[in-house]
Amino acid sequence: MKQLLPFLTWWHQVNAGTLRADALAGLIGAIAVVPQGVAFATLAGLPPEYGLYCAMVPTVVAALFGSSMHAVSGPTNAVSLMVFAVLAPLAAPGSPQYIQLAVTLAFLCGLMMVALGVTGLGALVNFMADSVIVGFTAAVGVLIAASQLHVVLGIHIPAAASFIQLVSNTWVRLGDTQPWVLLTAGVTVAAGLASRRWLPRFPAIFTATVVGGLAGAILHRALGAERSGIEMLGALSGSLPPISVPDFSLGTLQSLAGGAVAVTLLALTQAISIGRAIAMRSGQRLDNNQEFIGQGLANIAAGLFSGFPSSASVNRCGINFEAGARTPLAAVMSAGFLIILLMAFGPLAGSLPLATVAGVLMFVAWNLVDVAYIRRTLGTNRDDAMVLGVTFAATLLLDLEVAILAGVAASLVAYLYRSSRPTLRSLIPDPRHADRRMAEVEPGLQECPQAKILRIEGSIYFGAVSHVEDYFDALRKERPEQKHLLLMSKSINTIDMSGADLIGRETRRRLADGGAVYLYSPRKPVIATLQRGGYMKDIGTDRVFRSKSEAFSGVVARLDQSICATCKARIFNECRDLPGAEQQSSKTAAD
Repeated sequence: MKQLLPFLTWWHQVNAGTLRADALAGLIGAIAVVPQGVAFATLAGLPPEYGLYCAMVPTVVAALFGSSMHAVSGPTNAVSLMVFAVLAPLAAPGSPQYIQLAVTLAFLCGLMMVALGVTGLGALVNFMADSVIVGFTAAVGVLIAASQLHVVLGIHIPAAASFIQLVSNTWVRLGDTQPWVLLTAGVTVAAGLASRRWLPRFPAIFTATVVGGLAGAILHRALGAERSGIEMLGALSGSLPPISVPDFSLGTLQSLAGGAVAVTLLALTQAISIGRAIAMRSGQRLDNNQEFIGQGLANIAAGLFSGFPSSASVNRCGINFEAGARTPLAAVMSAGFLIILLMAFGPLAGSLPLATVAGVLMFVAWNLVDVAYIRRTLGTNRDDAMVLGVTFAATLLLDLEVAILAGVAASLVAYLYRSSRPTLRSLIPDPRHADRRMAEVEPGLQECPQAKILRIEGSIYFGAVSHVEDYFDALRKERPEQKHLLLMSKSINTIDMSGADLIGRETRRRLADGGAVYLYSPRKPVIATLQRGGYMKDIGTDRVFRSKSEAFSGVVARLDQSICATCKARIFNECRDLPGAEQQSSKTAAD
């Protein structure tokens, strides 16, 4: 029953104390989501009340069927913008057809999420690197700012199909800027920044909405609509979310399929990322597959109760946790309080200036750009910086559903490139340490003239074969007298048949030259692959060693003793027992 009804796992924790804490957190969350819901619905191209509908039934379902104790689902900025990018080419934003496409998209995304969770594919989100999320989120912040800039300035521009066209259209009309509209938006952003600075425990978006709304309303009343240029949002519906019926026609499903995949991937990644961040602070363990199911059922509910695709909200999750929520009932109560607030004060939203809504979105956009992480990435890891840059550029210049996949592809390419070049280190027993600690070859440390000791750090698979084989070829050309190759194999994580074939080829080459390949401490899966491919016949089980002393003794015993007798290096302790070692040591001391 707990698998079917996961809320049974925490229901026993509910008591009078948790109910009080959850009720307070739920009330604060309900207040905070009003400006968020209005702003994000506008961003998604939907009537404002649909953002609030999205924070009702879907929020309750996600809380009861997810695994996080503190996550709160509902409308989010990135998902809302993605919804607009997917649906705008198919219907006019705000039209009945657009609304039906939105609820259908939510339902499709929900089905995909549930399917992924039920089949145990929660690990898929691990393929979304942090650099992809940060790059995408930063670009979404830029897109949100660009999409609201003309509203902030109080100018009207034609619809734009791309980021560049949007910026260009706004730039051309800068001379038409309405100063009072700009002032209203500026006061909104400033109030949000001030609240975050001096009232960190209070929802900054709520402060920005109240202060900016009052400023705009005062200017509107004092100057008049025509002189101020300030337009109002209009009253919100005070009703419960109406039942909606998704469109399951073949043409609609085909047109939404690709976008639904991208929205699903983004929404799940956002939900898991936020859930993990909160779980780290609360000490809770998150179940990815259960979160997939919870988010999926929430989006199915959104498709049936006039919502649009939703996910866990970073702002509401943080507010919920900081407000002292103890169980998911806090999210359930926030939906109940939101219904009460909407019925009681919905008509007052008619006095909310559009410039204030745009200012709230500008404030949100400002906080989406993680400057500290971007600066760290650019100065630390070139591959992650490339992935971040590709994702950022793709989000601005391509369709959003393509951009997120481009970021994932770039991160996978970067990973494959790194893994295709395993680290190869030439080692020797360090004479400066009595325990023969292995050290990298450096000036002043001599190698054995007949044997090369090489550590391979990584996996030898089909993608890495070329790099490793080139290195083997270079070793044989540079030091042909080093016919024996001792591979320190403990760091070889895995090997496929291509890698096993490479080891087999290298073994045969060195055997033909009078040398051999030796393996020190190989992992069991590596040995198993070499055995299945028949390569152990060439290597020989007597050339596989489990201890360092055994490996050194085994290699030294197979070296050309006449060369060892005249060798000055004597890097192995075993060399001291060879014929001529005593005379050589005396000559070295005399020198």
